[in-house]
Amino acid sequence: MPLSTNGFDIRGHFKKKVLILNNKGDIMFLAIGVGGIIIIVLYFVATYNGFVNLQNKAEEAFATMDAYLKNRWDLIPNLVETVKGYASHERETLESVIQARNMSMNSSNPEELKQNEKNLMAGLKSIFALSERYPDLKANQNFLSLQTQLEKVEKDILNSRKYYNAVVRQFNTKIKLFPHSIIAGIMSLEKKAYFDIDETERQNVKVSFK
Repeated sequence: MPLSTNGFDIRGHFKKKVLILNNKGDIMFLAIGVGGIIIIVLYFVATYNGFVNLQNKAEEAFATMDAYLKNRWDLIPNLVETVKGYASHERETLESVIQARNMSMNSSNPEELKQNEKNLMAGLKSIFALSERYPDLKANQNFLSLQTQLEKVEKDILNSRKYYNAVVRQFNTKIKLFPHSIIAGIMSLEKKAYFDIDETERQNVKVSFK
């Protein structure tokens, strides 16, 4: 028999209150769940786009560095021809420089390019060492002009390499940080290689004779 007071159904009223509260709880729980999903999706999109942006920056930085490397590759044949006019009997040294230059140009990936660039820098070192033994070559206007151009290109290469490595460092750090690492795993991202030349190799290639 329903409880009532002056015709008012207390039990029915209580059930309605409980039902309303349950509905509010379900709505709140649903809102929290939807909100959480939205936050996760937004985080995923932002992180994904961040990785894509860093990848694009790394590619652009490498392309810039590659353009400066091409400028240097274009100068080397002229440099070799100029040296040949004064030291034609140094054929083996000159041919090894051209070979190193061609290998660097035809590198198929950044790691191979890095190794070939080391070999090329060693070859350039040998060419500039030759000029010390040939004063007329050292004073040649064409040689001096190529020297000036190479000095500028080497600075451009150095600056572009620093920027590329900075972008790579940012990328490599981000893919390791949690929870970014989860998104990096989903995107199958891997650590990028730095483009570093040993400090001793850089110091050994002395372009200037001033």
